[in-house]
Amino acid sequence: MAVSGSGEATLYEAVTTWFGAFVLDDRRVVASYPFPADRAALIDRLRTRRVGRLTPEEVRLLAEHLDEGLRSRDRRLVSAGAKSGRFEPPDLDPSTVGIDPAWLREILLEEAQESLRLAWDPSVHIEEAVRALRDLEATRNLLGERLASWAGRDTPPEEGDFAGSADAAARRLTSEKSGGEPALAGPSESLGRARRELAELYLGLGGSSKAIEKALEDQVPVEAPNVSALLGPLLAARIIAQAGGLDRLARLPASTIQVLGAERAFFEHLRGHAPPPRHGLLFLHPDIQSAPRHSRGKLARALAGKVAIAARLDREGRPVRPDLAGAFKHRTEEIRALGSGRRATAKGRRRSVSPLHRATQNR
Repeated sequence: MAVSGSGEATLYEAVTTWFGAFVLDDRRVVASYPFPADRAALIDRLRTRRVGRLTPEEVRLLAEHLDEGLRSRDRRLVSAGAKSGRFEPPDLDPSTVGIDPAWLREILLEEAQESLRLAWDPSVHIEEAVRALRDLEATRNLLGERLASWAGRDTPPEEGDFAGSADAAARRLTSEKSGGEPALAGPSESLGRARRELAELYLGLGGSSKAIEKALEDQVPVEAPNVSALLGPLLAARIIAQAGGLDRLARLPASTIQVLGAERAFFEHLRGHAPPPRHGLLFLHPDIQSAPRHSRGKLARALAGKVAIAARLDREGRPVRPDLAGAFKHRTEEIRALGSGRRATAKGRRRSVSPLHRATQNR
């Protein structure tokens, strides 16, 4: 630690910029450790700082000045031994160390592109496909209601079809175009033509939904083989989309995976208006859906734990592990056996206590 002429200790300040590391004394540069005047080297130093590591120049700065009472606003330097400071660093000119200031924009753009490339999650296409399915379902339901209502104005539903069925109405209206029996009291020719186009659109939406489902059944086992083997391709796609991608699903704990899709019920529980949800989208798994109500929570918890492991395996590109599905199946049998045993015990207790309870009431 340096001592001034008045006997007061001087605290040097360490500042790192995009072009170098510097030691300051009252906004005056005492020592300079410039980065190499090369764009690739400057980008490398920027990435090193971004991940929380020290650059070679910073290591030299600390080795030579740390015992002089060095302070810094940079957490990386503070964690390496410098004192924490809240001073305002001065504006330093990169041209003083032989670096063109115009390089900063190009370096930041290149680093941003590289960061986006590294953060890219290919499962984003699965997310978009699931969202498209959701939108198609909502649009098709709304359109089907209108189509069934409109078609019911001129003729009753065909025999064997559900009354007011949109599918039946669409089939009948499209068959009129190909020479089928005309409506009893249909609209004018122009309105009838428009209505047939509406029916074709309704049927086309159904075809698009099936095409997306088929594509998901083909693609999800490729991108997430372990999760797909546990849940099936379509449910795996919905879980991945609900989590915000395979990368994020791999970072979620099993407790969060268990209630994915039940966010509204979970927040109602936090407000004290509802009990905690036992499962979300995992309820769509056949083993959970067919289980007794009292066992579904345990089954969902067991399945969520396996899904968490499977997602991490898929994120690392590992092959399918059949033992995950086998372990869940074994746990399912245990939970169901335990549940049936508890129910039998409870029934036996009620039968044995009932006579005593009645005798007590008669006294």
